Amino acid sequence: MAARDIVKFPNEALRSPAKNVTRSDAGIKDLVEDMEKTLREAKGLGLAANQVGVLQKVFVYHDGTSLGVLINPRIVSASGEQTGIEGCLSVPGLQGEVKRANEVVVKGTDLSGKTVRIKAEGLLARVFQHELDHLNGTLFIDRAEPDTLQYVTEEEESPGKGL
Repeated sequence: MAARDIVKFPNEALRSPAKNVTRSDAGIKDLVEDMEKTLREAKGLGLAANQVGVLQKVFVYHDGTSLGVLINPRIVSASGEQTGIEGCLSVPGLQGEVKRANEVVVKGTDLSGKTVRIKAEGLLARVFQHELDHLNGTLFIDRAEPDTLQYVTEEEESPGKGL
């Protein structure tokens, strides 16, 4: 298990849609372990495989108490609305306000190939939507209100900085 380098904007992997994982093998398990270590070291909330240069539909996230993984995730329902400050490990120092659904249900598989459905609200819903955008080649800067985008110092960064 080793931390991987997080690719930075404008790396083309960040604008490339990821492909479905067809089987959860040792390579995917190694990728997930590396991504979890990378996320912990970066003190982020979520990390998509695109962000480490791998175009596979995989993301890891921190739910406030533990790390989780979703493979081939998709949103099956979304409701409500929230607007909040987001940043990104691949666009360090830049933040902006992004409107997202307040509640989502995401379906995918875990490392063992078991289908999982996760209902998330608030910050975790924001994390899921942000990471799913990465898997589709979309960045938070594409969704942010343009006049709210600003570079901030590390001390000024909000809790959503590490999505």
